[in-house]
Amino acid sequence: MEILINDVLEHHGYDFTGYSRASLKRRLSRLYTLDKHVSFAEFRYKTLNDEVYFKHFVEGVTVNVTEMFRDPSFYQTLRRKILPNLNTYPFIRIWLAGCSTGEEAYSMAILLSELNLLHKSLIYATDINPTVLEKANAGMFPLSQMKSYSENYIAAGGTKEFSSYYTANYSLAKFDEELKRKMIFSTHNLVSDRSFNEFQLILCRNVLIYFDRQLQFRVLQLFDQSLENLGYLALGTKETIDFSPISPMYKRMESEKIWRKVNT
Repeated sequence: MEILINDVLEHHGYDFTGYSRASLKRRLSRLYTLDKHVSFAEFRYKTLNDEVYFKHFVEGVTVNVTEMFRDPSFYQTLRRKILPNLNTYPFIRIWLAGCSTGEEAYSMAILLSELNLLHKSLIYATDINPTVLEKANAGMFPLSQMKSYSENYIAAGGTKEFSSYYTANYSLAKFDEELKRKMIFSTHNLVSDRSFNEFQLILCRNVLIYFDRQLQFRVLQLFDQSLENLGYLALGTKETIDFSPISPMYKRMESEKIWRKVNT
């Protein structure tokens, strides 16, 4: 495993060296088994020399579990307490780091629309995996998932019919272009890439749990460099900034994993 991830860094520039070893081992073992490799040498050769297979490798190693309005109470807090505070800004910049297939980006756009903030907002949705970004940019999700997404939306305080945001297209739900006009989907590697803007709100939920402690701290410092004073940082339910170098500059908000930057 160590040989392979070092080779991937050297050949492709993708740095998985700071990822949790237990998580990496599970994903690499699954990939190895599913793809029926006859030897480690074959697995390594294809990963390093076959560009198509390498895209498949990245998709298998990175985590792409997401849904719309996941953890509705979190979106309730955004709707009631966080986003209204951003109304004082002439323009709102939001970064969704590790956006996967885009469900979180469309959830955020719907929230902003219902608070009459979408017209002056821009959502930067980034991920290391270009394949999932293509799906996100298409704005189409399985129609079979709309029932559970609608339930999440209602529990998150939604004020309209959830179906008013998409049109059914055979087995897919295509979300309105108006929502997508305020999104920029782009590849960004949290491990190696730098800050690219200054934001009032950064969401990175359920990504840091796959990193070791040292890499978590590096990524949190990247977020700190990217966040305006009095901006908000939101993490997943099992993630925290406690004990990190940025912790003294932040104040925990509400019951959710949301912190506000109060000292620079």
